[in-house]
Amino acid sequence: MTPEAALAALKAAAEPGRGAQMAAYHKVPREYLGVPNPAVNDLTKAWRSTLDVAERVALAEALWRTDIFEARLAAAKLLTQARLRPDAAAWALIRSWVPEFDSWAIADHAASAGGRRLVADPARLDIVESWTQSPHLWTRRAALVMTLPWTRQNFPSEAELSARDRILGWAAGYVDDPEWFIQKAIAWWLRDLSKHDPARVRSFLAAHGARMKGFARKEAGKYL
Repeated sequence: MTPEAALAALKAAAEPGRGAQMAAYHKVPREYLGVPNPAVNDLTKAWRSTLDVAERVALAEALWRTDIFEARLAAAKLLTQARLRPDAAAWALIRSWVPEFDSWAIADHAASAGGRRLVADPARLDIVESWTQSPHLWTRRAALVMTLPWTRQNFPSEAELSARDRILGWAAGYVDDPEWFIQKAIAWWLRDLSKHDPARVRSFLAAHGARMKGFARKEAGKYL
């Protein structure tokens, strides 16, 4: 699968008029083909089944460089897999994308891929922790969105609980950040965690909730 063939397949799946609607919705200047998300899923699933890891990384890199909305989604989806071996090149590529994040949709798809690489090697959290001090909004946000898997373990190990507390510490460092997307990310992390570990969420809100934006505090406690 060449990048040219992949891009042609994406363009063939576009729906007339949808690209303009997507551009108006996302409000980030770039090309939008108008491909529905299920079609991107189907294409990338087919590509994953025929490409080895190195080929998938190369295709993902090429698609990302086009800066076309659906191509960037496809790039992330090509690498969204729990078992990906070897995965060093995939993780390096995902890391290289983070400073280029400029919208929630692309960032969230890439974070889904990145989260699997973090679970595969939690030592990579050391790198993610450095993102919390970035002046780039989307990099700071990625530190929480990419670590969402640590909110979802029903029977976490001691190491997983330690990581959970570590990431909650990052979130605590964000509570005074006025950016809507940062407050939303804090709320998202806490809301998801509350389904599995409500005690930690209650403790966080008791300590820091008064400094969070009202909408974020409300959403964080939605399931408590």
